[in-house]
Amino acid sequence: MQIYLDYSATTPTRPEAIAAMQRVLTEEWGNPSSLHAWGQRAATVLERSRVQVARLLNAPPEAIAFTSGGTEADNLAIWGIARQFAQPQHLIISSVEHSAISEPAALMEQQGWQVTRLPVDRHGRIHPLTLQAALRPNTVLVSIIYGQSEVGTLQPIDTLAAIAHAHGTLFHTDAVQVAGRLPIDVQQLPVDLLSLSSHKIYGPQGAGALYIRPGIKLLPLMGGGGQEAGLRSGTQALPAIAGFGTAAELAAQELLPETQRLTILRDRLFDQLADVAGLHSTGDRTHRLPHHTSFCLNYADGDALTGKALVRQMNLAGIGISAGAACRSGKVTPSPVLQAMGYSDRVAKSGIRLTLGKHTTLEDIDWTAMVLKQVIQRLAPKPALSGV
Repeated sequence: MQIYLDYSATTPTRPEAIAAMQRVLTEEWGNPSSLHAWGQRAATVLERSRVQVARLLNAPPEAIAFTSGGTEADNLAIWGIARQFAQPQHLIISSVEHSAISEPAALMEQQGWQVTRLPVDRHGRIHPLTLQAALRPNTVLVSIIYGQSEVGTLQPIDTLAAIAHAHGTLFHTDAVQVAGRLPIDVQQLPVDLLSLSSHKIYGPQGAGALYIRPGIKLLPLMGGGGQEAGLRSGTQALPAIAGFGTAAELAAQELLPETQRLTILRDRLFDQLADVAGLHSTGDRTHRLPHHTSFCLNYADGDALTGKALVRQMNLAGIGISAGAACRSGKVTPSPVLQAMGYSDRVAKSGIRLTLGKHTTLEDIDWTAMVLKQVIQRLAPKPALSGV
């Protein structure tokens, strides 16, 4: 039996998206910037895809700029604001951001920017008052991840964005894990910039988008032919964008029933693993992505129970999951996200994530829970510690 439970890493490309890509590759392969018939057919595909992605957010199509993925969208948001200032200013992010935000922020610090990383509670959630206290006269951007990819916690983005706006500060959110899984309406959600990724919603890898509220000015990351309203030069990756558009349209149509289905499966998996000694759920159980479960382990022999070890053992059993801690030069390093949530370095090496998707069944959940219990019992013969 093969069970894939790593949908937060990537999703399988759905057949409808593949068909859209094949149609572009064989029939509508022109350059969208060209004025002849071949180019205009391609331009029609491009703008239709823009409409499809925009509808997923209830956004005007002109507010969507296509990118190569969520990482580029995040970077365009951060640097697109930062490069407008001749002198370094102040940026606020959370302490649990994806590296597509935390790495640019670290680079900005090296260039003289002041960067505040908001603390989170034990569940990975930001208290709005911490943002209120962190704002400064020279704060030009707040960037807070919407749904944390490692522990599943949802942030109170509406409240946080309102606080930033009351201060006159722009607000960006990385919604890569949320789009297509929970409703997003940018007419109601007071964000200025929002990042998306195609391959998280059953579209192809290599395409993403940045929503830019009308009236917000950004500077591009690179110069060239001025595509995407001058924000992203280079001939658009039309096949990938067409697949992205199709996936976005179908995600919007299927969102509510699929969210309900995944939430039921998610909670069943949590419940089935609740009695495993030494296994503790991480993240916020109430404010949580509907498809996301995550855990850490706390045993006397902690070094023998890293998340990477569990991933390998589950893979041998035909089940694909992921770990939060990084492995560099053969040495496992603690997860910065779990560290930020107050876990010890030892426990922060043990995080695992099981994320569900369209092809996950009730039988998959039950089988995975049984196998994971057996793996943990085999790898963790010593008694569990009482706290994490």
